[in-house]
Amino acid sequence: MIMLNLTPQGRRLRILCRKRALLPLKKNSDCRNYNTMKLAAPSPALYIAVFLLITTVASIGASPPRLMRLPASSNKNYLTNEEHWFNQTLDHFSPYDHRQFRQRYYEYLDDFQTPNGPIFLKICGESACSGITNDYLAVLAKKFGAAVVSLEHRYYGKSTPFNSSTTENLRYLSSKQALFDLAAFRQYYQESLNLKLERSNIDNPWFVFGVSYSGALSAWFRLKFPHLTCGSLASSAVVEAVYNFTDFDKQIGESAGPECKSVLQEITRLVDQKLESNGKALKTLFSAAQLKNDGDFMYFLADAAVTAFQYGNPDKVCIPLIEAKKAGKDLVEAYATYVKEYYVKSLGVSVETYDQQHLKKTTLTGGSSDRLWWFQVCTEVAYFQVAPSNDSIRSSKVDTRYHLDLCKNVFGEGVFPDVNATNLYYGGKRIAGSKIIFTNGSQDPWRHASKQTSSPEMPSYIIKCHNCGHGTDMRGCPQSPLVPEGDAKNCSSPDAVNTVRKQIIEHIDLWLSQCQSSGACSM
Repeated sequence: MIMLNLTPQGRRLRILCRKRALLPLKKNSDCRNYNTMKLAAPSPALYIAVFLLITTVASIGASPPRLMRLPASSNKNYLTNEEHWFNQTLDHFSPYDHRQFRQRYYEYLDDFQTPNGPIFLKICGESACSGITNDYLAVLAKKFGAAVVSLEHRYYGKSTPFNSSTTENLRYLSSKQALFDLAAFRQYYQESLNLKLERSNIDNPWFVFGVSYSGALSAWFRLKFPHLTCGSLASSAVVEAVYNFTDFDKQIGESAGPECKSVLQEITRLVDQKLESNGKALKTLFSAAQLKNDGDFMYFLADAAVTAFQYGNPDKVCIPLIEAKKAGKDLVEAYATYVKEYYVKSLGVSVETYDQQHLKKTTLTGGSSDRLWWFQVCTEVAYFQVAPSNDSIRSSKVDTRYHLDLCKNVFGEGVFPDVNATNLYYGGKRIAGSKIIFTNGSQDPWRHASKQTSSPEMPSYIIKCHNCGHGTDMRGCPQSPLVPEGDAKNCSSPDAVNTVRKQIIEHIDLWLSQCQSSGACSM
């Protein structure tokens, strides 16, 4: 929070703003800057004889926002978690709004070959960014003598422009703004490095990395700012905004296999029946009585199964359920045990993250990421994981209407995802970029929103194995909990992972050398 040594005029403004707290922003622009911004551009009248004392913002944790992100790592799994800060522009698309906020980033220089080694920009996605994780990027940094820097996504974690997450305050939360954040940060960091090295007009070769949503940002950054990076790795990159994402559920069925799929479908039918006859008792069985909305409850149960396949632990869900079926045990009770012991207890998922009443809360707390990601879902990308009309695993209660009602209930009238505009802007799976590596795990349901076919300038690889899921190339197997340096030894086919990694190294090596030989390292 900014601390101000206010002039008398400033103190009068503070009192006036408190009185106006309930007025609409457009009628109270000065108060908007004072009350809601963590950091605002100075107003000459207000900041005469005023100095700023910058302090760190209170730490904000994150809970899984519908499984897009990888679960958080413990401190021991970070290459570094030392925080750094710089001032970021709030609205990159306005020539008049010069407000700024503080954005958090990290740097890891242990392997950096100064002064001309490459800089690897690891993009953080839709959760708090608490450091640079020790995944396969650590191996790549050693190999190429690279510095690693990582920027926290605007609004998430400690990089919060406003004191609350009202729908009005979230208007600057978008992938487009985030891409400009990355471009501004790249310029800032390069200039800072040049200053440290006492040089000027030099550009190190940059390469961008991301997984999942940040994988999409990695591809889009190369697409929109090709002069700022030599290439990008887009791991499990969800570059296609999808309105009704029925392929998501279909992939879960394929990844489960016939026997496990059949059991999961039977459990869904039984749960649907019990929900009608005694919903309160059913929700209590799953320790989810707080989920009053039946759609929220069924989404929670669907995600619990999805997680096992997405993050490379299919046997966690399939083996106990198949054994329960063969033993004639109560399948609903068996599934409840899995949900409570693995999904909630082991992975640390909070039932609250599925409660729309929780999502409506605008106070910044440890669960703020849930609301933030849903805002991006409800305005840009959708990814509505609806039940297919036939042969579905998840309940038919999780349909398009459920998602649209959620967007309206949580964020207000008129909020819905314009996926056509998003795909028109970025190209979707027909992205017209260059020097982008796309990778996906064969068992990952999100791969159907990624680019899975190769083109001359954009190779695409699918890593095929029993437990190859989300971000396998960077995280190894399983993808959660983190395997140090993304070791592939626990993948059912380590060779499949290592073969793709070899291709990744060859592309990075080639594109970095082309970048250097073309003179791209000089501004």
